[in-house]
Amino acid sequence: MPTVTVGDLSDGDFLLDVREDDEWQAGHAPDALHIPMSDFVARFGELTEAAPQDGQVNVICRSGGRSAQVTMYLAQQGIDAVNVDGGMQVWEASGKTVVDGKGQPGTVI
Repeated sequence: MPTVTVGDLSDGDFLLDVREDDEWQAGHAPDALHIPMSDFVARFGELTEAAPQDGQVNVICRSGGRSAQVTMYLAQQGIDAVNVDGGMQVWEASGKTVVDGKGQPGTVI
């Protein structure tokens, strides 16, 4: 499975957060696209509209399990997708910005 670390990501890289709504509301990366794994297949079109045409989709969840499943699905659809190792837990621990649903400082749950 293609994997990247949080440290491999640069500002402006496309990030897809597949955690559930309560997790997203508590804390997420500021520019991430949120499509919960539980809604993913039904909302797949949102990803194809938002994702860069020739770019990579970096998929993130809390620790890497759900994002790995979504990454495999996307790869089967021919999309250049990679799993973010360690997920939002590592994102937050690395000192990267986390905001809540109102744009204020958030936390990863």
